[in-house]
Amino acid sequence: MREVLTKSMARNIFYGGSLFFILIFIGLSVHSHWYIVNVSTNEAPLTASVAGGKHVWEKHACVNCHSILGEGAYFAPELGNVMTRWGVQDDPEAAFEVMKAWMEAQPSGIEGRRQMPQFNLSDEEIREVTDFLLWTNKIRTQDWPPNDAG
Repeated sequence: MREVLTKSMARNIFYGGSLFFILIFIGLSVHSHWYIVNVSTNEAPLTASVAGGKHVWEKHACVNCHSILGEGAYFAPELGNVMTRWGVQDDPEAAFEVMKAWMEAQPSGIEGRRQMPQFNLSDEEIREVTDFLLWTNKIRTQDWPPNDAG
């Protein structure tokens, strides 16, 4: 073996290594796209109501207190699996009723507890948030959160 690395050898190593890692990157990107479309969301329908719920979530900055799928603040509970915790994941109408009752009961006024503000959401906004949280509840999160309580 030569003791000196020539320019052509260095160039070949550079191009070969670059091509190898570019192909790895493209392969991982294609796999990530396939996984998101076919596995993680379980082909859950992304409706206008779900998108509206995400808009309400962003408009009222819910992420400043809550986390969803592990993203956000930890001042208030994780909401990615809240419909499972409430036992209404298979009944959208019951989910709406529970969410409406919860939102209208805030703030609870219990001394010493963290309080959620009253956002005075309309029934349509509550339904959209409910649909959004039902949608996120269907995402395969690879066992996140690590416990049912969020």
